[in-house]
Amino acid sequence: MKRPRVLVVDDEKLLRWSWAQRLEREGYEAVQCETASDGIARLETEEFNLLLLDFKLPDMDGLEVLRRISPKELDLPVIMITAHSTLENAVEAMKLGASDFLAKPVDLDVLLLAVRRTLESTDLAREVHRIRVDEKERFGFGNIVGRSPSMLQIFDLMSRVAASGSATVLIQGESGTGKDVVARAIHYASLRAERPLVTVTCTAIPEPLLENELMGHEKGAFTDAKTMKKGLLELADGGTVFLDEIGDLPMALQAKLLRFLEDKSFKRVGGTRDITVDARIIAATNKDLASAVREGRFRSDFYYRLNVISLHLSPLRERREDIPPLAEHFLEKMNREFKKDVRGIAEDAMRVLLQYAWPGNVRELRNVLERAIILGRDQSIGLDDLPSDLLAPVQAPEGTLLRLPPGGLDVTALEKDLLVQALRLTGGNQTAAGRLLGLNRDQIHYRIEKFQIDLGPSSS
Repeated sequence: MKRPRVLVVDDEKLLRWSWAQRLEREGYEAVQCETASDGIARLETEEFNLLLLDFKLPDMDGLEVLRRISPKELDLPVIMITAHSTLENAVEAMKLGASDFLAKPVDLDVLLLAVRRTLESTDLAREVHRIRVDEKERFGFGNIVGRSPSMLQIFDLMSRVAASGSATVLIQGESGTGKDVVARAIHYASLRAERPLVTVTCTAIPEPLLENELMGHEKGAFTDAKTMKKGLLELADGGTVFLDEIGDLPMALQAKLLRFLEDKSFKRVGGTRDITVDARIIAATNKDLASAVREGRFRSDFYYRLNVISLHLSPLRERREDIPPLAEHFLEKMNREFKKDVRGIAEDAMRVLLQYAWPGNVRELRNVLERAIILGRDQSIGLDDLPSDLLAPVQAPEGTLLRLPPGGLDVTALEKDLLVQALRLTGGNQTAAGRLLGLNRDQIHYRIEKFQIDLGPSSS
């Protein structure tokens, strides 16, 4: 493992040497410089994990060094050491990017503790930053795929909601439509992205514990409350709280969260003091909340306060033109994840995917493709790679597919009706409709003109 490199800049030779020797014994690589100019020159050509900087140097003071090197831009932690300590100097050093400020004479154990603590804090901050960057990439808008009119409208709303900063958002849709993905994308596209995203699944926490989890408790609030505990709302200060399955939130807790939605304040369990936090609420549900309000199962005032900006995610069966791009997106991700090289989906298999009703929506599509990639042996996904429940609805029954009526069959009318149904199922997408009927796009286009079918302005 590479040793952390520490640059020691001090004009007192004996002191500088003693610090360097102790750092070397403790596992660090110490580089010594006598002047600020020499130190700056080393920083311009070499990489260091930490700078120990004397405040008073022959050619310039430590504050001027900080101004020249810009520690924040270099991502370099700096410990300033001085025999001329003043509060003003310490404050100015911190403003210019110093991580710590020690007064001479410095005990070597204290110095080592400061070095260790500063490096650990810096490493932690870098790791948090890396995780947040990864989360942004993982849950950014680019990971939500769709070209249907309903999804294009969702993309537009999401971008405007993310820019709004603090408006409450209610996401509704069937299970598996991607409500959690949309919630995360909104958070990571907003100015709150550097602050926490706290997810609470309202059905995953027992009702008696849910208030305590959300709002925390004061010491002595109940038998086991030996210390004060911050709730999830408080921990999300500056960020976003995602309340999943909000339709199952108990009525009593709806009233308490209503106050938080109105003025961003609440009381911990057992507390008398108002706690105020700045956290955006994004809620999601697969239930019809308007019906729940009419039936008295959901508070109307809470519903109207939640429903400031509403996003409705259509089920996959109503936007079948999104199936091919979704499948391509999942194949690309899973090829990387499982070290596979599946290059596409066979035409007959895609036809099945387009015809299936997808009761589990996008989540079910992803699961089907994951299974096919893991178990498949070919470079493309075929019918044999799909589960039997997908194939059953489209397998031909024994015997004839159609029984001729006594008066004969109008084949032209049947052909037109099948074409209209395919176009309706795919939202007017001619390529997707062709997959359903086993025709290419040119053949579909020819029949549209032949039967004079009006597709409207948004079809392709």
